[in-house]
Amino acid sequence: MSCFSDSPMPEDFPNFLHNSKFLEYFRIFAKKFDLLKYIQFQTTILSVRKHPDFLSSGQWVVVTERNGKEQSAVFDAVMVYSGHHIVPNIPLDSFPGIQKFKGQYFHSRQYKHPEGFERKHILVIGMGNSASDIAIELSKKAAQVFISTRHGSWILRRISEDGYPWDMVYHTQFSSMLRNVLPRKVVKWMTEQQMNRWFNHENYGLIPQNKYLMKEPVLNDDLPSRILYVAIKVKSRVKELTETSAIFEDGTVEEDINVIVFATGYTVSFSFLEDHLVKVENNKVLLYKYMFPPHLEKSTLVCIGLIQPLGSIFPTVELQARWITRIFKGLCTLLSERTTMADIIKRNGKRIDLFGESQSQILQTNYVDYLDELALEIGAKPDLLSLLFKDPKLAMKLYFGPCNSYQYRLVGPGQWKGARSATFTQKQQILKPLKTRSLKTSSTFLVSFLLKFLGLLTVVAAFFFQIQWF
Repeated sequence: MSCFSDSPMPEDFPNFLHNSKFLEYFRIFAKKFDLLKYIQFQTTILSVRKHPDFLSSGQWVVVTERNGKEQSAVFDAVMVYSGHHIVPNIPLDSFPGIQKFKGQYFHSRQYKHPEGFERKHILVIGMGNSASDIAIELSKKAAQVFISTRHGSWILRRISEDGYPWDMVYHTQFSSMLRNVLPRKVVKWMTEQQMNRWFNHENYGLIPQNKYLMKEPVLNDDLPSRILYVAIKVKSRVKELTETSAIFEDGTVEEDINVIVFATGYTVSFSFLEDHLVKVENNKVLLYKYMFPPHLEKSTLVCIGLIQPLGSIFPTVELQARWITRIFKGLCTLLSERTTMADIIKRNGKRIDLFGESQSQILQTNYVDYLDELALEIGAKPDLLSLLFKDPKLAMKLYFGPCNSYQYRLVGPGQWKGARSATFTQKQQILKPLKTRSLKTSSTFLVSFLLKFLGLLTVVAAFFFQIQWF
């Protein structure tokens, strides 16, 4: 689900990749499209500023440093790809007594491995994916790990129905449509039921403070079991720190704390840009569709990846780039500043209603809706209704199957002739790395066929019964 739309992952790759495998995939992709010649490595961007002739040209002067030497170059457009994991955020002012703490403390970005933390009492502050992963890894070495959360979180397994990856089941056009048309109360109730199906979050001290917000869940298969046998203890918000202990909001105290890991997120920053180019207020960025500064006279500066979708980031940024490059080439146009500002305000209000105002949710967006929105701008979104008559098998696959990146290469500019085949073989792609043991299985085709046939007869019978009744 994380592959680019015209480059499926190698068939022997696992469904959830180690970072080394992602790097290998990027290298394969770069080699396939001969991209390395365009990349300048080991280079620092010092500044990006408007060209003196910007009003007519829309160009930018980019100053870089490499091997101690500065260089300046002029570009027709600039795409800022630095994302939102930029400057580590350690809000020390929110933790009275941190100055007195005698142990070690650092941001989660500095954590690399569990060696050196043996027999320690460790406090992890935060409840995101990084906090959970670090707490679990440390709990296998440390004497005790505590994880402090202000708001709690839903914990979701990577494995969903029939053992398929969760995002294949959750991210479909059909399920997205249901979440959009059903009353919010119903959607919230369904979400709570779904999240508590694996284990009751209240029993584990994890239930979100505002459980009805559509917050990004923590994806973790191990956290509940580590809590179950107390290798990890869940604590409330830290109220105060002493030289060797932590006092929590509920009045409890944990003594002999040796290490504190701040998994407290990041601050959005663009040190190489002039302050007025991309406005950041309270870590909120004013961008049209999370990309375009609305006040620029020429739309030749854009941010990519400054978003947190409830799905993979890679298909998201790929569609962003496809739309942006068409705008740069004059094949697509943007609306007026007034219209884009109205869209930003409306979108922000909707985001707060769905996801809340916490720092971790500032860039949150619905995955399938946003992909479709971008694809429509490009002309790459399949028309499922017309496809239902031309290629019904494909239409059903696109609507009820996983919303993968391939479907945005079926039509429009940049079509890929392998998109249809990749869509139909995705299940085999998923199962291939799992089939490491040969099994002799009995054929269930006849039983399956009979069940489907009986089901069809039942539906037909019910239909005619209704006609006779009315």
